[in-house]
Amino acid sequence: MSANYSAGAFNAAMLIFRLGLGILMMHHGYQKLIGFGTMKGQFVSFLGLGPSFSLALDIFAEFFCSLFLILGLFTRLATIPLIIAMTVALVQVHGGDYFGKGEPATHFIICYIVLLLVGPGRVSVDSMVGK
Repeated sequence: MSANYSAGAFNAAMLIFRLGLGILMMHHGYQKLIGFGTMKGQFVSFLGLGPSFSLALDIFAEFFCSLFLILGLFTRLATIPLIIAMTVALVQVHGGDYFGKGEPATHFIICYIVLLLVGPGRVSVDSMVGK
């Protein structure tokens, strides 16, 4: 039961981590993308930008940035809109209820911060382009 791990295990874990986060969040973004017409009037207005534009920004973060995570493309950059989107959801939508209704948003924020700090791992487009 050693605490050591190999680079291969780390890279496999980062791939699974990225895929899981990307797929889970992309589902939320897809629901907002197909329901844009019905949701645009009732969505929370971020920084006074208006509900429609705020919803468009949220869709960009949740759907397209999640796609970038799945591919491992612009991974660190893609986590920034996702962290912002989840922070807005936690603070404005769930009233900062970290351990109640806002707990999923809190989990996503923590995971995205880990990705921001650690990066995508070797099994990613970022790694292939960097060679």
